Amino acid sequence: MIECVFTIDYEIFGNGEGSLRELVYDPAEQLIALFHKWDARFVPFVEVAEFERIEKEDSDPYIGLVKHQIKKFHDTGFELGLHLHPQWYNARYENNRWLLDYSEYNLCILPKEKITQTIERAISYLRNIIKDTDFTPLSYRAGNWLFQPTRNIAEVLAQKGIKVDSSVFKGGVEHRYSLDYRRSLANGYYWKFLDDVNEPDPNGRLLEVPIYTKMVPFWQMLTSKRVGMQRKATALSKSKTGRFQRFQDYARLKYPLKFDFCRMTREELERMLNRVVQEDQKAPAQYKPIVLIGHTKDLVDFDAIDFFLSSLRKKKIPIATFSSIYERCTS
Repeated sequence: MIECVFTIDYEIFGNGEGSLRELVYDPAEQLIALFHKWDARFVPFVEVAEFERIEKEDSDPYIGLVKHQIKKFHDTGFELGLHLHPQWYNARYENNRWLLDYSEYNLCILPKEKITQTIERAISYLRNIIKDTDFTPLSYRAGNWLFQPTRNIAEVLAQKGIKVDSSVFKGGVEHRYSLDYRRSLANGYYWKFLDDVNEPDPNGRLLEVPIYTKMVPFWQMLTSKRVGMQRKATALSKSKTGRFQRFQDYARLKYPLKFDFCRMTREELERMLNRVVQEDQKAPAQYKPIVLIGHTKDLVDFDAIDFFLSSLRKKKIPIATFSSIYERCTS
């Protein structure tokens, strides 16, 4: 059985550039309307660190509307997930640009006390936005998918009441940040884990529901739509070291293509869905939650998304959230 979980990273560019109106608020409004049309919901992974700092510095006039939109998500049945780029918390706003603290780029390598303070701060800000002091997000996604080393961050998330992680993309490697999800290729569609997110552990306190990927030759990543969006993004390092390490990431026979409903063309979405359907036909009794990813800053082709939602309806494939699949994945 297949169920699709649409997730959207709700944020501006990773280096602090871009306006909230163009990259967050307006595209999210259109996506909300589209999902309402199909009587469906997606999971916005809200990057609260950047919003807290933007509000503090009063650097973008749309921050009030963004906060209102987040509350509207919560009030109208969209499940809020927690997303964090910790380099924002020590950021400075100078001469109309953000200077981020990249020494804290990977939350997982910081001292456990710092991790705890960061998660508490993020949840507190999210509670303040939605006016609910008891709210705890069910799910978490790490900034830049960095969920290694796993032990400390997993312990903190579990202690704070978060139950699901969706940072892993199977087969992923980023040498610059020592990220390596290749061992997770041997895992199923979801698994519990404890000290290492790559290693299933039935006694684990957290559930991993990874972003769905397909291992493909690298050249299949080079569609005009995807390349154009990558050029628009400015988050990647332009240093020689960074470029060399990215070359190392790609220098292999196959690379993980994420099920990205914003960056994929209509044809790519259909091909990926057909692959999932074929997998389901081979093992129809196996439960298969399929996590799709997108970013508000990449929301440009709403016709392709509308077509894809229509295709899911025709194939009678349900659209779910982490809260609706959690019990089935853990029972």
